[in-house]
Amino acid sequence: MRAALDDSEVRNFIAGGPVTLIAAGKAAEGMLRGFLATSIGPIERGVAVGPGPGPLATLPIACYAGGHPLPDRSSLDAGHEALRCAAEMSPSGCLVVLLSGGASALLAVPLEGVTLGQKVEVTRMLLAAGVPIHELNCVRKHLSAIKGGRLAQAAVGRVLTLAISDVVGPVENDPAVIGSGPTVVDPTTFAEATAIVGRSGVRDLIPPGVIDVLERGREGHLPETLKTSSAAVSDTMYRVVGSRRQAMEGALSVARGLGYEVMLLESPVVGEARVAGADHPRRVAAATRHLGGGPVCVVSSGETTVTVSGRGRGGRNQELALAAASEMSRLGTAAVLASVGTDGVDGPTDAAGALVDSTTPARATSLALASAATYLAENNAYAYFDRLGDLIRTGPTGTNVGDLQVVVTAGTE
Repeated sequence: MRAALDDSEVRNFIAGGPVTLIAAGKAAEGMLRGFLATSIGPIERGVAVGPGPGPLATLPIACYAGGHPLPDRSSLDAGHEALRCAAEMSPSGCLVVLLSGGASALLAVPLEGVTLGQKVEVTRMLLAAGVPIHELNCVRKHLSAIKGGRLAQAAVGRVLTLAISDVVGPVENDPAVIGSGPTVVDPTTFAEATAIVGRSGVRDLIPPGVIDVLERGREGHLPETLKTSSAAVSDTMYRVVGSRRQAMEGALSVARGLGYEVMLLESPVVGEARVAGADHPRRVAAATRHLGGGPVCVVSSGETTVTVSGRGRGGRNQELALAAASEMSRLGTAAVLASVGTDGVDGPTDAAGALVDSTTPARATSLALASAATYLAENNAYAYFDRLGDLIRTGPTGTNVGDLQVVVTAGTE
């Protein structure tokens, strides 16, 4: 944050008028504090929304604790206040948007014809169907009056966005995907959103009013999201100030300090969590085959998905770890794999993720647990790791740059 605000181009863009500020996402409070710690001029007005209450109510900023991963009434209130801030700012001023992962749910204003309840239901259905986050965001943008660049369209002055990215693909750190891109050009269309709903297998369950809005947009009867031809685009600036690469470098730095030989897996860990988890020990084994026999730490990151078919509890990191349990022997030495969400929250649980090691299958057998495959079939990784004492609980971290996987091996020397 400080490096971005020390950049002369950014400071010149902000200068010349009052600042209106919007902070939205899991890192909203930390980003807001970072912004306030700089020498940027006073904030005239603003709104902040995160997953929990923040101690900032004495500032000229309206603070909300919104819903995540599904929006709630506070998300709606925060969204309406953000649009008012943009519309009522000084034409000579700058709207500064501090954006981080989670903003898609935390800042919500449905399009006319769609209720918040309907939008929540559509989001829930698409999440359960395992729709990738970028496709989910495409649908949300086309049911929203604030996403897909519509917040920038509402602004009457300049718009600066400083973003912490949890987006790993298809385009890494894609501004159109971070928080569903409320201030940037949106390359997706109503036609794409309609197609995503159609192939997800839930179209017949979605409220008819929602389908009607998508279809009217597809037919050109509703205005599209922000496109490059809009005049609003020339008055915007966007900077990514944090991403998964900082998280990986941080983990590698600590591992080096502990004496490990380190390796970074550049390719993001994506796809179905149970598939990626089963494959991960093989990837690590192949990547470290040429190294010496000493202890090794391998770091990767990404964001997987879970197709829910069972009735258990868990999250994508727990499911990835569980799928890796029976494959850890591929590493040929004592090894531990941890997979965690950098936001400290993995699915609808109190855990950030879980760890498995070379002894996990034997310890599970000693506790008379059913097979890992049985727990995976029920999407019940939480129960499996809870019995073993191998859940990782950090609590919310106040940031969000995707998921982090760390594998540590004892070596063969």
